[in-house]
Amino acid sequence: MSSPASAPPAPASLKRIVAASLIGTTIEWYDFFLYGSAAALVFNTLFFPDSDPLVGTLLSFLTYAVGFAARPLGALVFGHYGDRLGRKKLLVLSLLLMGGATFAIGLLPTHASIGSAAPVLLTVLRLVQGFALGGEWGGAVLLVSEHGDAERRGFWASWPQTGAPAGQLLATGVLAALTALLSDAAFTSWGWRVPFLLSGVLVLVGLWIRLSVDESPVFKAALERAEARRAAAPEAEAERTPLVAVLRHHWRDVLIAMGARMAENISYYVVTAFILVYATTSAGLGKQAALNAVLIASAVHFAVIPGWGALSDRIGRRPVYLVGAVGVGLWMFPFFALVDRGGFGYLLLAVTVGLVLHGAMYAPQAAFFAEMFATRMRYSGASIGAQFASVAAGAPAPLIATALLAEYDSSTPISLYVIAAALLTVVAVVCARETRNRDLAEGDEERDPGVPVPADAER
Repeated sequence: MSSPASAPPAPASLKRIVAASLIGTTIEWYDFFLYGSAAALVFNTLFFPDSDPLVGTLLSFLTYAVGFAARPLGALVFGHYGDRLGRKKLLVLSLLLMGGATFAIGLLPTHASIGSAAPVLLTVLRLVQGFALGGEWGGAVLLVSEHGDAERRGFWASWPQTGAPAGQLLATGVLAALTALLSDAAFTSWGWRVPFLLSGVLVLVGLWIRLSVDESPVFKAALERAEARRAAAPEAEAERTPLVAVLRHHWRDVLIAMGARMAENISYYVVTAFILVYATTSAGLGKQAALNAVLIASAVHFAVIPGWGALSDRIGRRPVYLVGAVGVGLWMFPFFALVDRGGFGYLLLAVTVGLVLHGAMYAPQAAFFAEMFATRMRYSGASIGAQFASVAAGAPAPLIATALLAEYDSSTPISLYVIAAALLTVVAVVCARETRNRDLAEGDEERDPGVPVPADAER
């Protein structure tokens, strides 16, 4: 029988929790992706004007990658305090940090106004964005995973994952509308600032919704249990930090999570960020066509993620994840072949299929990673596994793809790059244990870092 702490909440309560996580992740990903799109479209000339166009794009993507470098630090800090204090408090803080940094980018003077200080300030604000996002993902998916029941956890936990395509959709949609309504000169002069400033309004909405939900019942039960045992054994050894507990009990799961992220992360940024460069420089398509293709494909991506999540509840996390990893590897050569044909329809088909296959990895990922770790090390474990991988995967993906294009003037090396990542992910997922239907409170008593133990006991 389910314990009171693990019993599923009422449907209305669960939907409110899902909505709070989804809206928060949408806003945070909107902020993060907005930078990536702007890096491909305008930052190369506004902040790196002395470089030739492709080198300027490389430098622009380099500051884009810097945001990923801060994500592991965010994972460590937010994971530690999220496992100690709770998920909700840290999610509110991450939203404030991300929104504030994005709003500040909208006010930032360009190179023409303050010279080299402009890219420096841009980089600092990108670091803040990355730090906030590094803590956001783990808390958002755990808040839903720990409220929901095991039978439909994959479905419910996939909804915060739709925040990524929703944020991409929102960011690309705003940019597409502005580029359609404004001349190139107006967009470059001031229009690009509008979507960044819009983040301030979105954050207020997100905070209002996120503050209305309750803390995870699984976490509250684990915290109460730890406090009770600490009171019963005041001479016990001090509790281990969540990071130490993760490395002691879950090092294998962290490595599996990192490997599982490689194809998912790299393919996503090649298909959505790098394609804006490739389509406009190598395939001869316009900026508006490239943005529209990503916009429509992101809407399809949003729609299929819950379906993939529900399928993972029926057949398991690993089979669905493997479909996505193998699929994106096989799709890369057809992907670029379609884009090279030059028509909007071919571009749209290429991006849409790529994102549908990506969704097969991204949808079960939330429940899959949450189910790997014990409760009071779950925020740290899931965040570390996900965000440390992003440094080697998503961070350099547009940069590596752009450099390969500049060096070889061909999409073949880029396809091989994604295929190598897919092979690594297949190996990681094959080595993983199936976690479907796992009780999230299972093993907490034995592996809870918040449970003190006698000084002479073996841990």
